[in-house]
Amino acid sequence: MLKTYEKFLIKSFLNKFLLISLIFFSLVVILSILEEISFFKNIDAGFFYPYFLTLLGAPITLFEIFPFIFLLSTQFLFFDLFKKEELNLLKINGLSNLKIIRILFLTSFLIGILSVTIFYNFSSKLKFFYTDIKNQFSTDNKYLAVVNDSGLWLKDEINDSTIIVKAKQIKENFLFGVVINQFNSNFNLTKTIQSEKINIENKNWVIESPIITTNNISEYDKEKIIFQSNFDTNKINNLFSNISTLNLFELFNLKNDYEKLGYSSTEIVIHLLRLSSTPLFFGILTVLSSVIMFYFKKDRSLFFHILLGILMSVIIYYISFLFNSLGNNGKVPVIWSIFLPILFISIFAIIGLIRVNEK
Repeated sequence: MLKTYEKFLIKSFLNKFLLISLIFFSLVVILSILEEISFFKNIDAGFFYPYFLTLLGAPITLFEIFPFIFLLSTQFLFFDLFKKEELNLLKINGLSNLKIIRILFLTSFLIGILSVTIFYNFSSKLKFFYTDIKNQFSTDNKYLAVVNDSGLWLKDEINDSTIIVKAKQIKENFLFGVVINQFNSNFNLTKTIQSEKINIENKNWVIESPIITTNNISEYDKEKIIFQSNFDTNKINNLFSNISTLNLFELFNLKNDYEKLGYSSTEIVIHLLRLSSTPLFFGILTVLSSVIMFYFKKDRSLFFHILLGILMSVIIYYISFLFNSLGNNGKVPVIWSIFLPILFISIFAIIGLIRVNEK
């Protein structure tokens, strides 16, 4: 059972977290509206689209800046505790510095669990609707890449023809077990090309030993042929890159589909590990911010604490970005790319805890 002063500390932290989250959500909405209005300025669409899409896309953006919000929430909490002399009251009631930080760590950890299991799943679904609606107005909506348990599917348009490609497997710059169906403007099938291996390194695909069927007549070509496409390896990777539109269950399913297809699932694994480490990451950030606040205490201005929070966020962001990039490129093991930054932050936090812990 929580004691009164423990409830007070938790409530104060939650109030700061919700207030700062609301402020940043408002900023995200304002900036997003301006971006969406710019996108729709030359498109004949209803006036409500920019505002509707903003509300769909803003929550996932807020989730991405939660680490910064946790840092600021902790700093503003301690700023108030120092200013109102409430920290002394907490200590009189038996809360040492270490106990205060432990309560904040557990609170942040629980918020992190709720953020991933509820808020992320909810906001990713909204982002899916956002992407689906916006693609209807995008010049790239004629291109499509989908992976499911039957393989890779591509939709392309060349001149007046629609191209549907199905491949059993993709590995590096090659498609394997490929069927290419070409349709005219009336969507009547005009040509089918089958091949066991196609090089898609660039947009001039090299098709090896194709079987070409035209007007129900099949011809086998022992030589390689060139097939023009709007897709290459990089474009397919880019179309797959928006995994923020998938909830946790969809991410696990997509990871399995990628592995069956032979496509690299590294990006998905990193994303899943990052999500699974989020509660611990939020907790450690709160501890680090608390430790730093005990050093600066009340003799610093509000502007100083805001500036300090921004500086810490930038440093932590670039450390995480560096290790994530190394993990994506295979320079370090995937699990290291996620947990090494957390380990480094934890070391600094633990050193600080030892120094601020009072008997």
